[in-house]
Amino acid sequence: MDVVLDMLFTQPIGLLSLFTILFIIGIGFFMSAWIKRKMNDPKE
Repeated sequence: MDVVLDMLFTQPIGLLSLFTILFIIGIGFFMSAWIKRKMNDPKE
């Protein structure tokens, strides 16, 4: 497990995968908030 974490935080491909995971989670939160706002007021 230590080797995996070391590769995740030091290798460029590990940092890219971390960025990708965080980006997808962020887009999910953004779209969820956007859809909730659209459902409350569809004329926006």
